[in-house]
Amino acid sequence: MEIKVEQLGETTDGYDEFTSHLPADECRYAVYDLDFVTDENCQKSKIFFFSWSPDTARTRSKMLYASSKDRFRREMDGIQCEIQATDPSEMSLDIIKSRAH
Repeated sequence: MEIKVEQLGETTDGYDEFTSHLPADECRYAVYDLDFVTDENCQKSKIFFFSWSPDTARTRSKMLYASSKDRFRREMDGIQCEIQATDPSEMSLDIIKSRAH
């Protein structure tokens, strides 16, 4: 098995740009670096790992992604939060921000 980098975002790309690259009917792993300001007015950053497995993806693809996720995730350093989503509503910016705090 091989993991291919399909897209690299720019630091100026926003969260909507990031999510627009996730296909509606195919599974993907994705990483996003969220910059935010805390309630104490401190600039922070958290790196999120996404396991995107939409309901409309093929069953075989969903099984492959689910079975390989943990090993792939362990290989990456610096991940602070993990999100598993099957629908865009499960990874809205509000949800991501609430997980960051």
